[in-house]
Amino acid sequence: MNKPLRRVAIFCGLLVLALLVRVNWVQFVQGDELKNDPHNRRVAIERYSTPRGNIIVDGKAITGSTTTDSGDFKYKRTYKNGKMWAPVTGYASQAFDANQLEKLNDGILSGTDDRLFFSRTVDMFTGSKQKGGNVVTTLDAKAQKAAFDGLGNQKGAVAAINPETGAILALASTPSYDPSTFAGMSNKDAEAYLALQKKKNPDEPMLNRALRQTYPPGSTFKVVTASAALENGLYDDVDSHTRSPLPYTLPDTSGIELKNEGNIPCKNATLREALRVSCNTVFGKISADLGNKKMMDEAEKFGFNNPGINTPVRASESIFPKDNRPQNAMAGIGQASNRATPLQMAMVASAVANGGKLMKPYMVDSLVAPNLNVVQQHTPQEMSQPLSPENAQKVQSIMETVVKSGTGTAAQLPGVTVGGKTGTAQHGENNKDNPYAWFISYAKTDKGTPVAVAVVIEGSDTLRDDIAGGRLAAPVAKDVMRAVLEGEK
Repeated sequence: MNKPLRRVAIFCGLLVLALLVRVNWVQFVQGDELKNDPHNRRVAIERYSTPRGNIIVDGKAITGSTTTDSGDFKYKRTYKNGKMWAPVTGYASQAFDANQLEKLNDGILSGTDDRLFFSRTVDMFTGSKQKGGNVVTTLDAKAQKAAFDGLGNQKGAVAAINPETGAILALASTPSYDPSTFAGMSNKDAEAYLALQKKKNPDEPMLNRALRQTYPPGSTFKVVTASAALENGLYDDVDSHTRSPLPYTLPDTSGIELKNEGNIPCKNATLREALRVSCNTVFGKISADLGNKKMMDEAEKFGFNNPGINTPVRASESIFPKDNRPQNAMAGIGQASNRATPLQMAMVASAVANGGKLMKPYMVDSLVAPNLNVVQQHTPQEMSQPLSPENAQKVQSIMETVVKSGTGTAAQLPGVTVGGKTGTAQHGENNKDNPYAWFISYAKTDKGTPVAVAVVIEGSDTLRDDIAGGRLAAPVAKDVMRAVLEGEK
């Protein structure tokens, strides 16, 4: 071969080599990056080329798929009782992607997850179309309906947990939205989605208040403060008098008094009586006596200051603040910078009900392949131990007194032991807005403790006292607990 031909051959060989390197680089190194690029329309086309798998509650699908004429996409998502289930499912939209369970489990639902390799291989050999797997939740349909109906037209949220496992039984948020209204690609879908955004709808129907909104927990936090008093040995008998003057002056202030709501017997009140009538002075002083570090340590055992609580949908971080002495006293009664999600306060009630053991909350029981093989099964996990079993029984006892003869009598259920705590949290600058009405509770029978509930309602026209939580939120919690107990029969 002469010299010019040899040079051409070498140059062509180098071009072929460069092409092979480039192809392999794109396929093996950049493959995942290109696959997940939001501008890669082929991924979206594949996602909606077949019916999605379903999200399952009580053995029944609460989602579906239907054919569509929106260009490249053959199928779009549908939802049954979409408004009720939106805080659980999230949405899957051809135009606006997906969120919550729809997003986190997209690979299973669309059939592209590597754990479905065997199922995809069988489909390839049989010529069947690719199918999506299912997401089996822990939710209880009757409890969810009771929560959603109970909230009604009020703005608020409900979280219910099985204390023994951590399984989430209900997760409701109002106002809500129907994900079906913007599941497609039409102008109508776009208009429906934009109408739900905060700029056009200040009520924020797409905000998952059960997981993503934090509120001052008000007097429901006194359960944590009572737990801290017992765990740190400040008091060891819930029926012995506390060292609680009336009036009580906040520490390090020039005579600023912490006031109780109403004329209630709070001077040196026992923990039982203080929780029953909800004495701010008793629990504010407990928080001040223990100090910020001990209060923070106890709150964190219940889940506060933890940004990593995933259900698997991530919950916003509940905050017990590092603060000065007067503010720490206020945080001990659920005010100041104390903030909690409804899920967090359900976790508080759950830990008390479960003998002081807090189980990690979760709402996906299993992921199932199209052939019904389980590809992932959840195992309940202990998260922490906020209370010793002995102290948990003491807190249960005083929470049960709240429901028997205190501010929580509206949550009583015949033949069932119910423990609870009402709360009314101040709202707005100088407390100018209507308060938040809270109720946390649990129900137990001879068979165990199947449910703990937290309810928050954003505002009421009732009096500014703890009975507001009893009047507005306790009946909702009662209905949710009743629904779970009926399902246990």
